[in-house]
Amino acid sequence: MEPAFVDRIAVIGLGVIGGSLGLALKARKSAREVVGYDCSPCARQEAEEIGAVDRVAVDLAGAVEGAEVVILAIPVGKMVEVAEELKRYVKPGAIVTDTGSVKGSLVDAMEAIFHPRAFFVGGHPMAGSEKSGIKGADPYLLENAVYVLTPTPRTDRKALELLETLFRALGARVLRLDPWEHDLMVGTISHLPHLLAASLVRTAAAVSREHPHTLMLAAGGFRDTTRIASGDPALWRDIFLANREALLQVLALWEREIKALRGFIVRGDKEKLQEALEEARSIRDRIPARKKGLLPALHELVVVVPDRPGIIGLLGTALGSRGINIIDIEILRVREGEGGSIRLGFTTPEAASQAEAVLKEMGIPVRTI
Repeated sequence: MEPAFVDRIAVIGLGVIGGSLGLALKARKSAREVVGYDCSPCARQEAEEIGAVDRVAVDLAGAVEGAEVVILAIPVGKMVEVAEELKRYVKPGAIVTDTGSVKGSLVDAMEAIFHPRAFFVGGHPMAGSEKSGIKGADPYLLENAVYVLTPTPRTDRKALELLETLFRALGARVLRLDPWEHDLMVGTISHLPHLLAASLVRTAAAVSREHPHTLMLAAGGFRDTTRIASGDPALWRDIFLANREALLQVLALWEREIKALRGFIVRGDKEKLQEALEEARSIRDRIPARKKGLLPALHELVVVVPDRPGIIGLLGTALGSRGINIIDIEILRVREGEGGSIRLGFTTPEAASQAEAVLKEMGIPVRTI
């Protein structure tokens, strides 16, 4: 058993991220004690019930008392307000980090708030859940996920190294980025898509006012494309405004792209339109299918299986008995009572090739993608 990295870690905010961090810290025994706090009594109670913390505190002061590491897993819009209150209570020399998806201006503010009493290191786990609140907590949420840390010239090196070690022990892949570079990148791949998803839904709603069946047809691609528009509006409002500078920069790039595409359609320029679509497809197809971001491409197979209880377990058992590990699995399509297709991901081409041979021996149709 690996020894605990620290005696006490405080997790402030017991939602999906905070709850998942607590579960993972306890599962890996990375701290001798994990203390949690949330402004919601229900979240505090459930965190204790599911074992995400060793104990909960009823206030911020009690939560961070004696903690060597404090993790702020709260909305970006509340971060500075909570930090201002916390700075009086944190242990001198403690390490404070956050999980917010905006870093530039926030890191500047947080460093100023905690200096010189504590060391602040900006952080952003690139993982999440479609479920909200502590009910969506998962001890494996960070497994193979990228965990971005955003050091600055003021960052204490020992604090940075301890957090890197801690998050790697939870299964994450730690990446260092400049805070402002982080904001531009995340603004492009996360914040902009959310804003566009909201605009697509609003556009469909506008059309449906004259054509009422529009939203009844909104299945498949439209639902997949706009799924993220179901996120917490207040949370995303604060993210957009906190990352205003980077988001406006990428919005200008997107406006240029949509203007170009609109121009091809207006002019009926089939060649340019197809060229743009082919370029987009080529780039999109190179993005790793693994959902946790910034990982090397997986080696993947698609299998067609009958719809019967235990079929996924059968695949896992058959491959596991040969020492082949499935690192990613996704149900692509299914027709109830008949069958469906499943995507399997492997870390090496050798594993994918061995899996393909085993599945073919079992008479299961399989193809490489």
